[in-house]
Amino acid sequence: MPDTDQRASAPLAEAHGAGSARASDSARLEQFERRQNELWQLAFFLLFILTIFFAWVSWDSTRFPANHYRVLPIGLVVLVALFGLHMWRKSLEIHRMRELLRGLKQRDAAPPSEKQLDHLYELITRSQQGYRELIDSFDELLLALTPEGNIRAANRSFAELAGASFQQIIGRPILDFLEGAEAGGQKADEHSLQHFLEQRHWAGVVKTQVRGSNAPRYFDCVAHAMVRGDKVHGITLLARDITAQRASEARFTELFETLQEGIYIATPDERIVDVNPALVRMLGYASKEELLNRRVSEFFEDAQEGTRLLRGAESQPGLQGREIRLRGKQGASVICLNTATAVRDVSGAVVRYQGALMDVTEQRKMEQRLYKEQEFARQLVESFPDLILVLDTAGHYTFVSGRVKDILGYDLRETGDITFGERAHPEDRTALYTLFDEVVAGEKSFASLETRVQHRQGDWRRMRLHFSPLTGESGKIEGVVISARDVTQLKRLEEQLIQSEKLAAMGQMLAGVAHELNNPLTAVLGVTELLRERADLDAAAQRQLELMHRQARRAARIVQNLLDFSRPAAPQKKLLGVSPLVERTLQLHEHSLRQSKIAVEFHPDPSLPSVLGDANQLIQVFLNLITNAEHAIREVRDSGKIVVRPYRAGDRVAVTIQDDGVGIGREALPKLFDPFYTTKRPGGGTGLGLSICMAIVREHHGSIEAEALPEGGSAFTVFLPAAGQPQAASTVMDTAAHTVGELQQMADILKGRSVLVVDDEESIRQLLEEGLTAQGLHVDCAADCAGALACVQRIEYDAVLCDLNLTVGGVSGKETAERILSAQARKPAIIFMTGDLMTDSGANAEGGPRWRLQKPFRVSEALTVLAEVFSASKESFAK
Repeated sequence: MPDTDQRASAPLAEAHGAGSARASDSARLEQFERRQNELWQLAFFLLFILTIFFAWVSWDSTRFPANHYRVLPIGLVVLVALFGLHMWRKSLEIHRMRELLRGLKQRDAAPPSEKQLDHLYELITRSQQGYRELIDSFDELLLALTPEGNIRAANRSFAELAGASFQQIIGRPILDFLEGAEAGGQKADEHSLQHFLEQRHWAGVVKTQVRGSNAPRYFDCVAHAMVRGDKVHGITLLARDITAQRASEARFTELFETLQEGIYIATPDERIVDVNPALVRMLGYASKEELLNRRVSEFFEDAQEGTRLLRGAESQPGLQGREIRLRGKQGASVICLNTATAVRDVSGAVVRYQGALMDVTEQRKMEQRLYKEQEFARQLVESFPDLILVLDTAGHYTFVSGRVKDILGYDLRETGDITFGERAHPEDRTALYTLFDEVVAGEKSFASLETRVQHRQGDWRRMRLHFSPLTGESGKIEGVVISARDVTQLKRLEEQLIQSEKLAAMGQMLAGVAHELNNPLTAVLGVTELLRERADLDAAAQRQLELMHRQARRAARIVQNLLDFSRPAAPQKKLLGVSPLVERTLQLHEHSLRQSKIAVEFHPDPSLPSVLGDANQLIQVFLNLITNAEHAIREVRDSGKIVVRPYRAGDRVAVTIQDDGVGIGREALPKLFDPFYTTKRPGGGTGLGLSICMAIVREHHGSIEAEALPEGGSAFTVFLPAAGQPQAASTVMDTAAHTVGELQQMADILKGRSVLVVDDEESIRQLLEEGLTAQGLHVDCAADCAGALACVQRIEYDAVLCDLNLTVGGVSGKETAERILSAQARKPAIIFMTGDLMTDSGANAEGGPRWRLQKPFRVSEALTVLAEVFSASKESFAK
């Protein structure tokens, strides 16, 4: 170290020169003792200053150390011990040198040898070198100054800072290397130096600028006066460069002041000692002074909540967020996310609390609004009758509404394994995928498609799908929204409606045909009846007339059944015999059963009690069950047998219809009467027949039971409550045959009576005129209303046989009857004739009963009705 050698050369040369002059030994000894004392004073003073400086600058960090800083006190003790050891060794060297000098002084007569002087020089050099290495090892600046401020000694750190050698530093004023030095806001000058000499101690931060540098520096300094005999002989200065620390503190302060989150520091007794501007604004205060020294609990809506919050921070191992509710200056509630921690000293005691607050009030309000909107949307989607599906552009489901369970039978968790179009009918998939791709590509903004989708149970449902694109914030299509509506029942209803319209059209056609057939059938029946009464016919002619009459009667029954079924009258319950109803049903379906080679075993029971019901509705029930039995047989064989058996079951009347067809599966029995359920092939039925039958029978307070027979086939039993014996209606005449003897008995009732026949069918007029005249009645005929009124002007009639469906002259039969009643003083009995169905309700214009003759009828039936009419009028007159 050349600098060190140069700094030590002057005193060593002087000591070496003293070896040749004994007269100066005493002075040199005193100089060595003085140098020793100064060295010890300087060493211990530096050690004391270093300890004080370290404790002062590191007070905050050592009060609250982290785990890895807790070894610093131990390190400091070790450092002091090493320094003491080093000083002890140096003192031994000085002691040996002092003893040597004393020996030289005592031996004035014997001058020191050259060897003794070399040994002395070696000791002094080694001592100075050790001292220099010690102070150069400090990172802090270490200076020894004269009272005037000149540099007496300096370590290597100051030389490197000043950018000069030791020869250029020693002896020069310290202000030659520093400019603009300020301490406590005051400029360092001779006055401040004089003030220090008076105080003899100073510590503080100095802001200065090293000459040749543009950036200011900050030094944490400790200065101490070296006093001897109450006089200051020098100044020691220890300075630590804290420029980087001050820059960090400035950045921290700027960060503290500019953070958007609120920052607070509180004492263990819950007093607020510091807050940043963000927290002041958050709570609605004008300045931080309004918050300082106030208790934390004052800002909580629940005062105990503040205490619990700080106590909770003590038990938390690290920072944890917690949502709290504070009260602002105006009483407004502020929702914050609090992150707090407790700072402890070496002993573990809490010395302060510090934390950050993030205002989430608006965020929570937005979350509440968003939740309400999402809940509204969810409820809207869930209450929507359609199934809502959302897919991404790759065709993966991102949302499926809960309606998928009701419509297709799948749970929501099962839909994650189903790909788009997987459950669609294979024939419909191409159109489905094509339409999806067009919507994703933006070619269509709305599209619809009907497709078949397989239910979880295996059956096919017809779905009507509506496609709409789902766009993101940028307007780019990100998926597709599909609303799917199950139109299976609607399609079946449409098919049923079409079928019903066809049946209605067919019924209208049959009604018209039946009406037109009834008129000639009436003539055939009447003529054959009249011919059968002639006595001049041979046996062959009688057989032929009888055959003709039976076939005409059969045709009349068929026409009547068709008319009853195709154009049913308004539902009207009355006492009915079950066996005749079943017989009429079998007659209606006789041709179809014969074509299917199905034999029918019918076991009527005339002794059964009657039931109260509507004939047309019950015929519809029996006809549907017989038709189903026919279809069940045709599914498995070319011929078969149906057994129909009416019987009594307690207080009910039962009708069992049994077949030997395909039978009923056990799994199908519980669903047979469900609407739209069918076991037939597609297109073979609508699935409404049995449900309609059940509805009709329940309306009659009955029930239907289905049974799968062990030997094959099935049996359906209709139960209806019994209502007593059948009662014949007085105004509705059955087509019972009368013998010639019975007709003769009515002659005295009919003889001398006058009857007007009004019908636009000539054959009917001729038949009635001949048949009634033969029984002693006076008969006039008219084809329309005008002819009838002309006859009424001439003669007062006892009865009027009027066709209800008059077409000639534009006046209906009903209106014609009313005009006749108005024109004749003595009101005749009105008997309507019609080929259509008639109800038993209603009365004539004068309030009397309405009589009827259902075409086709025989002459004997007309005579019977007239006899009852005249008998009733006679009884009424007698009363």
